[in-house]
Amino acid sequence: MAQPLSQQELDEALNELDGWRVEDDKLKKDLTFENFKEAVAFIVRLSYEAENLVHHPEIFNVYNQVNISLATHDAGDKITEKDVKLAKSIDSLYNN
Repeated sequence: MAQPLSQQELDEALNELDGWRVEDDKLKKDLTFENFKEAVAFIVRLSYEAENLVHHPEIFNVYNQVNISLATHDAGDKITEKDVKLAKSIDSLYNN
């Protein structure tokens, strides 16, 4: 079972992540794309990465906006290293 990050570990992780925030015990980030097609294409790319990591985000999409929330269910819906790893992967996909 995954362990929730301590506040110090979470603070350190946030320093390494671009534009992520903690809200309601979740790592969250809002992304903007040129249009709906680009937003959905990103979600599809993200789905492959999430499946490879066996860790699935909450995703909300409206037109060119994608909102992502990360928490680990088997850690009491708290933020774990799994979430940080997926957040870094998401940043890598978004910045390419």
